[in-house]
Amino acid sequence: MMQVRYSTSPTSAETATTADLRDIFLVQDLFVPGEVRATYTHEDRMVIGGALPGTGQLDLPAFTDVLGEESHLQRRELGIINVGGAGHVLVDDEKFELEHLDGLYVGRGSEVAFVGTEAAFYFVSAPAHATYPHALLSHQDVEPVALGSADAANERSLFRYVWGQDVETSVLQFGVTVIADGSVWNTFPPHLHARRTEIYCYVDLADDDRVFHFMGQPGHTRHLVLKNREAVISPPWSIHAGAGTGSYAFIWAMAGENNCYTDLAPVAVEDL
Repeated sequence: MMQVRYSTSPTSAETATTADLRDIFLVQDLFVPGEVRATYTHEDRMVIGGALPGTGQLDLPAFTDVLGEESHLQRRELGIINVGGAGHVLVDDEKFELEHLDGLYVGRGSEVAFVGTEAAFYFVSAPAHATYPHALLSHQDVEPVALGSADAANERSLFRYVWGQDVETSVLQFGVTVIADGSVWNTFPPHLHARRTEIYCYVDLADDDRVFHFMGQPGHTRHLVLKNREAVISPPWSIHAGAGTGSYAFIWAMAGENNCYTDLAPVAVEDL
């Protein structure tokens, strides 16, 4: 099952109702037992999805009616992060073991399948102009970048899995940010990516916790309320920042004109 979301303008977000914002930017129900669910956005033609294999094996669908190809990765590259228990991914029958928050980059042209009774695989794909080698990205082996501070309630660890260095890609970038206990804010102060779309998937929230995700142009921000394993599409014209009611992490993924991680424009707090 694949949903389709169309590109949007900043003015439409300013006047949208809460229901409209949720219909356009919020992605829910990604993880359904025994299924692969996905959403295609015309914002940089990214695909995000979830696979919950349970006791079986789930193949990554081609979604031919939307993507127009006989294989999902015929013209795309893929990033995967396991947000559940231990499992593995088969890439052209090569087995990659993934623990919680481990990642995997898969180059263009491969066939992919998901396996793991307790596993929950989040994935993102983007159009690719070249084929690059697969790369297993162990969460415990990635050196985090320390950001923020406890005093500002935005202390967090940035795990850059694929970010324009070390692992070669066409346009795809992704990683995980883990918020420190006692902090609430992510990506604050915020910034803009004029040449890239970014998608957040919030994970590791307790059932009764929520994240308030802020979006929109500086000076005209709106917000969405997300629960565990829900995602939000952030177009190039929108800031992206959030505050949680409890501990959480989020998966960030980007695609667009380049894969230069530092190609961004900071937004001053006084301009919000």
